[in-house]
Amino acid sequence: MARILIVGAGDVGGRLAVMLAAQGHQVWALRRSLPERRQALPGVHCLVADVTQPDTLTVLPEQLDIVVTALSPGESGVAAYRRVYVEGTRQLMQALSGQALVHHFWVSSTSVYGQSQGEWVDADTPAQPGTDTAHALLAAEAVAQSAGWPCSIVRFGGLYGPGRHWLLRWVSSGRPVQQHPPSWSNRIHVEDAAGFLAHLVMLALAARPLRAIYIGVDDLPTPQHEVLAWLADKLGCPPLAAENRSDANQGKRLSNASLHDSGYVLRYPDFRTGYVQVLSVRETQ
Repeated sequence: MARILIVGAGDVGGRLAVMLAAQGHQVWALRRSLPERRQALPGVHCLVADVTQPDTLTVLPEQLDIVVTALSPGESGVAAYRRVYVEGTRQLMQALSGQALVHHFWVSSTSVYGQSQGEWVDADTPAQPGTDTAHALLAAEAVAQSAGWPCSIVRFGGLYGPGRHWLLRWVSSGRPVQQHPPSWSNRIHVEDAAGFLAHLVMLALAARPLRAIYIGVDDLPTPQHEVLAWLADKLGCPPLAAENRSDANQGKRLSNASLHDSGYVLRYPDFRTGYVQVLSVRETQ
């Protein structure tokens, strides 16, 4: 039985906490507030603290083996990113000082890759942020990596799943979509995001070698207009009008070779399998 702390038990972190507790580990989940009844985390010890308020971090348990940090700023803008991701991570690392962690996993975003012409990117591609918020994320990664424990950064693509319906709202709104040149999109279902983190935790506890950087996406980078066209058909909505701008941002194509090399098997390997699940859950709500 390992002693595991999840810092930031939102959608992905909460799922991860429940998965690990179900495997018999002693799991603490840190949130800014207690979860509502419908968001209860069975088998998990819930802690209330805020990484931006160091005096609240005295609640952290001792003798931890694994820490998974999955922060969320709660608001947009570079100031919030620096306060939560950079300073929050620094204060969390200070609160954990003196512990002998087996491994620390810090959840990041593939937005740290600024490529925008449809290039292929993998976990060995140097991060070249194109925005101030992405620069803040990369700075926070460096804080986590310099804390002294073995550390892996897990950069996720776009998260989707039950309750995350912004593409469905896009289809329903009829808003046009860039088609020529294509705007590449990359995503991962929240169940696979949590499952991949749980898999990496198990590798760490088994003393298996781990990469410094992982990219968490599914197998199929896809032009955004193809995803929306498929969803429109499933929802019985008319096809979206196409926008064509030669100077449009084309995004990037993300390779998940690091995920596959770790031995993780995706439950939802592409957007079609994943959105079938999302739509089925939506119909029952």
